[in-house]
Amino acid sequence: MRLTLRLFDFTQKVNYKTEVLSGLTVALALIPEALAFAIVAGLSPMIGLYAAFIMGFITSVFGGRPGMIAGATGAVAVVLTSLVKDYGPEYVFATVILAGLLQIAIGVFRLGKFIRLVPQPVMYGFVNGLGVVIFLAQLTHFKTTDSLGVQHWIAGTPLWVMLGLVMLTLLIIIWLPRFTKAIPSSLAAILIVSGIVLGFGIETKTVGDVASIQAGFPPLHIPQVPLQWKTLIIIFPYSLVVACVGLTESLLTLNLIDEVTQTRGRGNKECVAQGLANITCGFFYGMGGCTLVGQSIINISAGARARLSGIVASVMLLVFIVFFANIVEKLPIAALTGVMFMVAATTFAWASLKAFGRMPLADVLTMVIVAVITIVLRNLALAVLIGVIISALVFAWESAKRIHAKKYRDEQGVQHYELYGPLFFGSVTAFAGIFDVSTDPAEVVIDFKESRVADMSGIDALDKLTERYQKAGKKLHLKHLSPDCRQLLKNAEKIVEVNIIEDPSYQIAVDTK
Repeated sequence: MRLTLRLFDFTQKVNYKTEVLSGLTVALALIPEALAFAIVAGLSPMIGLYAAFIMGFITSVFGGRPGMIAGATGAVAVVLTSLVKDYGPEYVFATVILAGLLQIAIGVFRLGKFIRLVPQPVMYGFVNGLGVVIFLAQLTHFKTTDSLGVQHWIAGTPLWVMLGLVMLTLLIIIWLPRFTKAIPSSLAAILIVSGIVLGFGIETKTVGDVASIQAGFPPLHIPQVPLQWKTLIIIFPYSLVVACVGLTESLLTLNLIDEVTQTRGRGNKECVAQGLANITCGFFYGMGGCTLVGQSIINISAGARARLSGIVASVMLLVFIVFFANIVEKLPIAALTGVMFMVAATTFAWASLKAFGRMPLADVLTMVIVAVITIVLRNLALAVLIGVIISALVFAWESAKRIHAKKYRDEQGVQHYELYGPLFFGSVTAFAGIFDVSTDPAEVVIDFKESRVADMSGIDALDKLTERYQKAGKKLHLKHLSPDCRQLLKNAEKIVEVNIIEDPSYQIAVDTK
């Protein structure tokens, strides 16, 4: 039997104790996040918890990156908010099913590899913005809702108790690993702080104050939407955005964990697994989702490297919901908030701050713009897309400035231009300025040995240059064109007219003795 799951690959060294304890920590950290994201979307809290279980379990078993954690996310919740308001939760279930189909198609056609086009400044902006978003999301736990439904910041004794418990959680997470690593410090912090709160009867906000998590197994449910063209028109834009946002966050997180673990995940496999998970969510009362950067960082930081941790996390989340909801609801939010504060600090790429004054200004600006868009709009896909576009334009501008030529005239009076740098849409203006048609002799050769024609704009520039020389009664030749450039010009031969010098084929004498 071909081994495809690391959990059952006994040739790989797996620390089962670490995997189980790390999974338990993640399960506890998933609860307040899933509840909050469902509420943000305007859905029942249980829909968020069901999504966390389904997404986490399926992607852990079938995904392309062992150790990565998926669940209900804020990025997806924000997209679904207006859909819930206008059409209700049934359309959400249909939307995530269609989003899952789109994600599977992206994985099957191996389009996940395009995430490699994301440059490092964009990655820095992404993780920095996400670190700030995770931090800001925890501040909602420092608010309370009055009888009119208006939120206010807590003050006085409740505030100091909350701050004290959060600080204690952070201190345990930071200092415990210096004495022992037998148990993940995040799990130890949650247990110790919870023990103190319950043991001394300290009044503070608990999981149960956010929402009840008591429920049964996710029920099978067919989305109650009309099977007509109008329904598809409504849900398709949302499905497309959910699919793109989910895969963007997931694949960027995959790359981030690849760097931390010095291993390589499989992006296209992750796309298929996430699509399958979203489809399942749509049929089992889940709001869908994608990879959770914060929980993935918790898992990897605790030492988890196999699929077992994600499976334990999702299964234990369901166990908490079905069997131990009364106990979990008594856990103090302060302990979980402290864990997420540490996740925010770990997610933020502090080393990127050294880039200021050292990296090119364009890269620094790109990093800042991506971070700001991530923080303000909470649209990760848009932030990354804008970052990639900015980086591409900067690269095109810099490449355009590189084109130049060496000029000389041979013994036969032929003018030669040895071209350097790519000829593409950004460099055609500089290219046209290199040549002096009026003073050149009757025959001119452009040598492309150190250059190449990259696009249609380059072909058009050659056509116009040829026309200028023809009007002046002179002959223009192209030399040393690469095979791909020759093919490009051949494909456009009906709309351009250029004269290519056939390069000689050199025979190398081989000594057979």
